[in-house]
Amino acid sequence: MEAGERIPPAAPAASEASEAPATVTTGTLYGVGMGPGEPEYLTVRAMRVLERAPVLVHFCKKGRRGNARTIADAILRDPAREFPLAYPYTTELPPDHADYVAALAAFYDDAAGQLADHLGAGRDVAILSEGDPFFYGSFMHLWRRLKDRFPVEVVPGVTGMSGCWTRAGTPITWGDDVLTVLPATLPAATLAERLRGTDAAVIMKLGRHLPKVRAALAEAGLLARAVYVERGTMAGERVQALADKPDDEAPYFSMVLVPGEGRRP
Repeated sequence: MEAGERIPPAAPAASEASEAPATVTTGTLYGVGMGPGEPEYLTVRAMRVLERAPVLVHFCKKGRRGNARTIADAILRDPAREFPLAYPYTTELPPDHADYVAALAAFYDDAAGQLADHLGAGRDVAILSEGDPFFYGSFMHLWRRLKDRFPVEVVPGVTGMSGCWTRAGTPITWGDDVLTVLPATLPAATLAERLRGTDAAVIMKLGRHLPKVRAALAEAGLLARAVYVERGTMAGERVQALADKPDDEAPYFSMVLVPGEGRRP
């Protein structure tokens, strides 16, 4: 050995090597915001995660494809990566019904267990989420069950309400306006009370609740300002003043906007 040459460390004994802890690499759980419906509203980060994740999870109704998965049609062409999760119920029971609550809890527990198997094996899992994952997203139920066990990254997305007021050409808040976001599933009296106490509002998840929402808006004196948006940014988009809508039919992917009228220098 020449002068100044460093002596390499001795190799550990066989017994010492066997006692060294093994490095365990787990997969990362991604919540990917898919935006409001138009695929071009996907972020660059969302596209990169979708292109490389080996497991792509999307929620759906039995026998159908979910809206989040439909948004990804232009990107995803590898069925082997897809992992659909079909809800046990969607609109068959009210969300506060005991059977609905029990079935959904079991559904999310089972889904979390299946995804934990993939993550524990080192496979990244991306959950496709309509709009933004942390805004009324089903992703949150799996995030809550898995976040303390695996690395998590949430990729924010354009919310449905942002897409709707943009396509409606309706600025939603001015100056010091206070915006209230309301699920249409709330009782009629609660809707009216909340609407009376705000400057601007978004009412989501309309579906069969549109008649109740219309009545609450009228009671709060806001019907004349209300804008109805159906399937905003999607195929079949429809925008009109709610007062001009002749019927009370509304799909789940529709909402009512009440724009604020605040300070406008």
